[in-house]
Amino acid sequence: MRTRVKICCIASVVEARLAVRHGASALGLVSAMPSGPGVIAEELIAEIAATVPPPIATFLLTSKPSAEDIIAQQRRCRTNTLQLCDRVAPGAHAELRRALPGIALVQVIHITGEESIAEALAVAPQVDALLLDSGNQSLAVKELGGTGRVHNWALSRQIIARSPVPAFLAGGLRPENVGRAIKLLNPFGLDLCSGVRTNGVLDEAKLAAFFAAVRSAESA
Repeated sequence: MRTRVKICCIASVVEARLAVRHGASALGLVSAMPSGPGVIAEELIAEIAATVPPPIATFLLTSKPSAEDIIAQQRRCRTNTLQLCDRVAPGAHAELRRALPGIALVQVIHITGEESIAEALAVAPQVDALLLDSGNQSLAVKELGGTGRVHNWALSRQIIARSPVPAFLAGGLRPENVGRAIKLLNPFGLDLCSGVRTNGVLDEAKLAAFFAAVRSAESA
């Protein structure tokens, strides 16, 4: 199966079109976060999402913990997927399902240690996919993504092998290491931001190199 690629931190309609043209299966649109790159206004998220043709997935990255706030935000932004970048309140996944039928739920798991395996497997049955990233929710200012760091892939490999739902791999991916990531982990998808940007702007040459590396790994 072809490895899906999600290009995150999309900042304009032009960037969205560029990512799709190179083969992106999904686009990440970042709303307010406690830290990290790529945050844009909700009005711009809605504008970009409205231009993206099916079957491309539009991910609203949200840091909100309550279902009520997330539901309201999705209705303003009109994306077809919610990426829950922080832990949510108990019962929130079920509440989101009821209120937003047809909207996919992707739960981010920040890989910090062995405990992340149990966390991922516990939440997996409640969502459509997991996204394994390199943030840290325990810091005074939470890191909820966009760190550009590679985490312990051995832990993510265990999650991917045992999860009942697909998993995206994120954190420090770039052309030089993506082939190894595909070979070792065989993730459903890959998610990246800084690896295809120069001075914060989506770089077409880096995009081309990344997708070429993915295709090379898949054909090896």
